Amino acid sequence: MSDESPRFTVEEVENAPQPPRARVDIAAAPPLGADGEIEKLAEKVERKKDYLEGFLAQQPTGLVAHQPGGELYEGVINALKEIFDPEIPVNIYELGLIYGVEITQDGAASITMTLTTPHCPVAESMPAEVEMRVAAVHGIREAEVHLVWDPPWDPAKMSDEARLELGML
Repeated sequence: MSDESPRFTVEEVENAPQPPRARVDIAAAPPLGADGEIEKLAEKVERKKDYLEGFLAQQPTGLVAHQPGGELYEGVINALKEIFDPEIPVNIYELGLIYGVEITQDGAASITMTLTTPHCPVAESMPAEVEMRVAAVHGIREAEVHLVWDPPWDPAKMSDEARLELGML
């Protein structure tokens, strides 16, 4: 090994010129087109500043109110998201306790759900609360809750939001 260390020279500069910025002169660009049709590049690439404006604000079309994505269905889901498990600070929908939501065209809602355990302290009151909250959604004529134990609930049924809330992610 050599004891000789590399030598660097440092030049201090007060102002360095800015490098030129790339520019494209659209007016000078050659015309594009097919079959003799001439279009300028500016017409091809012209778009609004925010080309997603309006697109993101659009609501899906062709949705039926009582089916997923429909107004009535989403109202029921939002009502379910307002019900929290008393032992776990997460709503029952994100917790994965809701196995199914079915709504008929005439507004009859059927909710299939489970609880974290059959010995849950709210086993008697939770289904009644779900029924009341769903029945309170505008457009729901009646609500019925089916409490099932098969398949049993496990933490894998939780949404990522619930896992994050509980520090499991």
